[in-house]
Amino acid sequence: MTPYEAFSSVDIRIGQVIKVEVNDKAKKPAYKFWIDMGELGVKTTSAQYTRLYSAAELVGEYVVCVVNLGTRNIAGFASEVLMLGAETAPGEVVFLKPERTVTPGQKVF
Repeated sequence: MTPYEAFSSVDIRIGQVIKVEVNDKAKKPAYKFWIDMGELGVKTTSAQYTRLYSAAELVGEYVVCVVNLGTRNIAGFASEVLMLGAETAPGEVVFLKPERTVTPGQKVF
């Protein structure tokens, strides 16, 4: 597999957060997310964005997600996508987002 083929095998898309709740069962502080992924429907995930964001301020945000990694169970919650982020300091994670509004479900390339 070439490097481009390897990259192309990862399905990265834009989503829009429609609901956020605290994931009380998580070992580390985390939120439960419901993300509109356009034609793929609403997908869920659990992620550790609690140190920098309140649940309310995340609703409506556009996010970058990997959608083809399968479903994992995180603290009793189905994690269907991986919401991409980066640490600014230990435990402080910022989410990646497009710099302009993009239709949910659009592929990243």
